[in-house]
Amino acid sequence: MGYYIKVESNVKVYVEDINPQGKNTILFLHGWPGSHKLFEYQFDQLPRRGIRCIGLDTRGFGKSDKPWEGYDYDTLSDDVRCVVEAFNLQDFTIAGHSTGGAIAIRYMARHHGYGVSKLALFAAAAPSLIKRDNFPYGLEKDAVNDIIRGTYSDRPKMLRNFGDTFFFQSISEPFSDWFFQLGLQAAGWSTAAIANTWLGEERLFSDLEKINVPTLILHGIHDKIVLFPLAQVQNQCIKNSKLVQFIYSGHGLFYDERDKFNKELINFIEK
Repeated sequence: MGYYIKVESNVKVYVEDINPQGKNTILFLHGWPGSHKLFEYQFDQLPRRGIRCIGLDTRGFGKSDKPWEGYDYDTLSDDVRCVVEAFNLQDFTIAGHSTGGAIAIRYMARHHGYGVSKLALFAAAAPSLIKRDNFPYGLEKDAVNDIIRGTYSDRPKMLRNFGDTFFFQSISEPFSDWFFQLGLQAAGWSTAAIANTWLGEERLFSDLEKINVPTLILHGIHDKIVLFPLAQVQNQCIKNSKLVQFIYSGHGLFYDERDKFNKELINFIEK
């Protein structure tokens, strides 16, 4: 079932709750520039194992409201806290892909892991998507600036180009079109605002050290967006974490190797 949850006086976010009677709960935070629908191939399978799947559309994306402001990680993690409280979630797994992984990490640090018993990170954009002083592992700033310029000049073309680098496995043209349409559901200003967070002061080095729950890190070795060394840094910084390499996956590992992905995630949740 779908719900709208008020996170500010004039902002509501969309949440899909699948199998609400499930014995284990996982809250999914999607990456840029998609929506909760990116996890379709998890929502098809995990409820069969008695797992409750909750998919949140980040503000500015999918079916959620698209305000002009509020795209910093603190505010986005506060939005997650509103959803957790609205659904009275306890002892749940929080899972994030790409920027959604960064938001999950900020939630763990800022809200002291409120209600969370486990954390799952999929190609998480942390601790920094781009290279910085004393951090040589990310993308060049120019790559992100190209995305921002493309968002403002020809967002459909930018999204097509981004989609071409997202998956490692071959995808069908209809699937590519579906992925493209998910990106178009976002507002242009929110698309650019999130991209700007990658360039700004949103750094998660200290956040990683505050995580104290079992953590599963899944990452494709062919990821061209969030490079694989970032997963290794996460594994080094997060206590009680496990890194699983996906050798036939790019950034969209939840589709590239969806059977392995689902198996690893189910085993982690049920353990």
